[in-house]
Amino acid sequence: MDIQTNLFINNEYLASSSGETLTIVNPKDDSLVTDKVQVANEQDVDKAVAAARAAFPAWRRTPSVKRSAIMLKYADLIDQHIDKIAHLESIAMGQPIAIAKVMISVQIATFRYYAGLTDKLPGETYPENGEGLIKLINYEPLGVCAGISAWNGTQVFVGWKIAPAVAAGNTFVFKSSEKSPLAVLYLGQLFKEAGFPPGVVNLVSGGGKTGSLLAAHMDIDKISFTGSANSGRLVQVAAAKSNLKHVSLELGGKSPAIIFNDADIGSAVVHNSHGFLVNSGQVCFAGSRILVQHDVAPKFIEALRVAYLQMSEKMDDPALDGTVFGPLADRAQFERVMGYLEGAKQDGIEVLTGGTRKGDHGQFVEPTILMNPDVNNRVYTEEIFGPVVTVKTFQTEEEAIKLANNTTYGLGATIYTNDITRAMRVQAELQAGTVSINSAFWVAPETPFGGWKQSGYGREGGLEGIKAFLQPKTVHINMNMPRH
Repeated sequence: MDIQTNLFINNEYLASSSGETLTIVNPKDDSLVTDKVQVANEQDVDKAVAAARAAFPAWRRTPSVKRSAIMLKYADLIDQHIDKIAHLESIAMGQPIAIAKVMISVQIATFRYYAGLTDKLPGETYPENGEGLIKLINYEPLGVCAGISAWNGTQVFVGWKIAPAVAAGNTFVFKSSEKSPLAVLYLGQLFKEAGFPPGVVNLVSGGGKTGSLLAAHMDIDKISFTGSANSGRLVQVAAAKSNLKHVSLELGGKSPAIIFNDADIGSAVVHNSHGFLVNSGQVCFAGSRILVQHDVAPKFIEALRVAYLQMSEKMDDPALDGTVFGPLADRAQFERVMGYLEGAKQDGIEVLTGGTRKGDHGQFVEPTILMNPDVNNRVYTEEIFGPVVTVKTFQTEEEAIKLANNTTYGLGATIYTNDITRAMRVQAELQAGTVSINSAFWVAPETPFGGWKQSGYGREGGLEGIKAFLQPKTVHINMNMPRH
């Protein structure tokens, strides 16, 4: 199979200047996919940024109708190539084909959504009010923007970061994760075929060093980062120490799922099993802390246990169309998750089901339920990023809210109840960027996504997503000039 491994800069595929490469191993069976993925070094990053800078003046002046047409053509091309793109995501990080196609469909919808906004970015006008000034506010593109992507939902992040930026008239340099670069590099030819001029979209690959070069670059005006909290802090520091570029950060979560006594238990079980285990639990907003009210706890917990056992039986080869639950992204992620599980066992936490490796090859972990950990235990406070949930019980609404907010994160939360008044009352008290009621959360192009507290700041998606790539300019017109 022909796999694109070169960097995409100025509408051309190029080898890296250093010759350094990444190795990609398929996590379903540890087989070698390729050891030739090019790593962008300082010279390559400079080249990509220079191309984006050179393209910016013409792109920002491109009529909005033309920018829209190019974006829509790109979305159509993605749709046509969806099988190939999904396959590349699957062999790189184990994402089941079916899930990869869902992620790609989000990218398609996002490009189409922002294509529809290119000619709908209003300014503001305030009339003269006795002081002799007419006041205008225009919203203009920032310039050269960069995005650093996490590996768990790469195709979503391509849409969230690139689409609003180019719709607003910016140019872009996108770095994929070292765990999932293949499908992103493949997209270069589609950006070119769609009609994006050279330099408008550039795609580079590499690890943390490449990301740090982008964060510290003096000619990048905005960087959008999705990843761990520790890496996000480094991005913010590098941005501040360089040219004070704009920064947005999405840094993960430890989201609560609250099940009240009057909830539809069957539905709550589905959303906290099948819904949670999508992408093998490698979802930043997944409801990994389940809080269930005391009276329905026995019924809910037993049903959840059965569901997790059933989900375990459905874990399979991610390349098969019918597979929904696959392996973890790579050996490092497998060892990270297993480290949390071994620590939980040593701490005496009850493992209701799972807690072990599944099979004897590949990076599969059994869907796991951990019962009643201490609120200070690592498995309760830290983002595991695998198929592992904790379950605790509560008595009152006030206790549920306190437990839910007892985290340094604030990305998402879910509430299960048939009392809409209670649902609205509780959601108002939850410290989270997104709250979903009676359903596991999923994204929509029209709504913004992002976190509170140490889940980061800034928003992706919706109108807020495009505002993040615009800056206001105030214009005052003096109406008191003498007439001639």
